[in-house]
Amino acid sequence: MKKRILALLMVFALVLTACGQGGEKPAESKESSSAAESSAPAESTTVASVEGKTVAFIPKLTGNAFFESANDGAQKFAKEAGFKVDYIGDSTASVSAQVAVINQAVASGADAICISTVDAAGVSDALKEAKKAGLTVCTWDSDSQVDDRELMVSQGTPEVLAQMLVDMSVAGLKDRGIDPEKDPVKYAWHYSQATVTDQNSWQVAGEKLIKEKYPNWTNVQPDNYYSEQDAEKAITVGEAILDAHKDIDLIICNDSTALPGQLQAAENKGLSKKDVTITGFSSPNSIKQYCQNDTIYNWGLWDCGTQGAMGCYVAAYLAAGNKVKVGDKINIPGIGEVEVLPNNSIAEGAATADENNGVVILPERLVFTKDNMNDYNY
Repeated sequence: MKKRILALLMVFALVLTACGQGGEKPAESKESSSAAESSAPAESTTVASVEGKTVAFIPKLTGNAFFESANDGAQKFAKEAGFKVDYIGDSTASVSAQVAVINQAVASGADAICISTVDAAGVSDALKEAKKAGLTVCTWDSDSQVDDRELMVSQGTPEVLAQMLVDMSVAGLKDRGIDPEKDPVKYAWHYSQATVTDQNSWQVAGEKLIKEKYPNWTNVQPDNYYSEQDAEKAITVGEAILDAHKDIDLIICNDSTALPGQLQAAENKGLSKKDVTITGFSSPNSIKQYCQNDTIYNWGLWDCGTQGAMGCYVAAYLAAGNKVKVGDKINIPGIGEVEVLPNNSIAEGAATADENNGVVILPERLVFTKDNMNDYNY
């Protein structure tokens, strides 16, 4: 009998202990329980479909090889992903023309805009109105003011792209037998205009890098040369640079219109890559002939088709109702996973909103020479 009573008491004690532990668990694991609930597959892995969405894809200007190639990539991607891309723009890279295109996108009933701005301040009011009208606004290539858009698809940080420009310059100078670290080097920047956010940020970062690493280099025109993304003006400005500075060693063209224009100007003057180093950013197809003619040693870019696809996808992704914050990752079909970074990753001091605001970076950049240029067709 005593044994039975003892056994019953032991069972009763175990039950009390179990009940006590069970009663404490919710209090002890409240945070982990909430985290588990918030990360449940049904809530965190469900992505609203982009199918049926329409994105107005706006370049700085139409007719430029860079932007046309970006559109080709965006159209192909959108067709496979099930959303629509309307490529709308103007043949002139002006604020008034781009504002008119933004208004056209709103009137068309588009769900989102993905724009490369010609002037962030100049198109600010139009983009704000587009957002008020219910459109998602994203940028690519050249940013808007960060408050005027959700995500920016950038080709790289200013520091990364400035380093690329300087490295290509150094390689071109060495190809001519110039020692970039010891010999005096006279150089200039030739691009579209100071109001173009991306190109100007690369130039500013590039100047800082040159001053730190190559104090023997001299900028012959600290105010820079601008040709406003006008193909004919790029040649005229290019010739003016060569006329004004007959002993110039290096011209950096961080603009896809300025670079071919500057190269044509050099050919018009009977100059080759042995006379002056010209480098910068442009599509491979637009520069191949100049490289074949030995007018340029190297130049660079990124896959603009991929950038166009990424820009339009994230615009459709947010327009579909998906939400992101800094640190989140977006899985872009066929391209891969990209992380949302804060705005100050590309613009020093820029704030980032708590939700649907930030930057994603293109996976890679490319340098072209005569050896590899025919491997690319855009």
